[in-house]
Amino acid sequence: MQPRQHPPGRYRGRRRLPKLPSRRYAAVVTTAFLGAGVVALSAGAVVPDSLTSGSTLGDPTTQALAVEDRLNALDKANRSQDRPGPALSMEQGAPDVWLLPVQTQFQITTVYEMRWGAFHFGVDMAAPYGTPYYAAHAGTVTLARYEGGYGNAIRIDHGNGIETVYGHSSKLLVTEGQHVEAGQMLGLIGSTGYSTGNHLHFEVTVNGEHADPMAYLLAHGVDIAKRLEAATGGTVIT
Repeated sequence: MQPRQHPPGRYRGRRRLPKLPSRRYAAVVTTAFLGAGVVALSAGAVVPDSLTSGSTLGDPTTQALAVEDRLNALDKANRSQDRPGPALSMEQGAPDVWLLPVQTQFQITTVYEMRWGAFHFGVDMAAPYGTPYYAAHAGTVTLARYEGGYGNAIRIDHGNGIETVYGHSSKLLVTEGQHVEAGQMLGLIGSTGYSTGNHLHFEVTVNGEHADPMAYLLAHGVDIAKRLEAATGGTVIT
């Protein structure tokens, strides 16, 4: 006797499934596993559109994706040939992702403190002449030229009153008005302006007020002192 059929989509409690012949059963199982594999691969390679709405994820499918999976997907889609780390856009579902501005070995020579009778509003990361540096966050370049004591400098507006400054460059690789992604190469380290050696001077301002860049980035998943960033798998403890 054939099992009683119920309308699709309705649950009628536990019931015994009809036993399939072994060959047919093997074919069904094989097809199911192959189908599941295709779905899994598709899910890992595509970032849902709902990620572009900000940090609040309303789509249950999106909520099921791990942060690491989303970042890996963004990395594959947006990896820059000029940087070994992920290039992430503000519009691509990770608006709060911040990255180290210098990706190679560097030495912190000055922090946010009084120095030589004046307050030093940034953190200095010393590295060899010509070392690339990168955008810590996605935004729009508002200045890319020589600026007094900063030398060849770049300012980036990240929205919400947040700005980063990159000073003393030997060469600038972006132009004013250009939109840049987090992790995009901005320029090369040098010693232009008021500088005593090759380094990147990095500042953060919030609504026009200077903030300690090391503390600010630490609160956003980047530990400058330990050269770690949460976006690339580092364990950052704030």
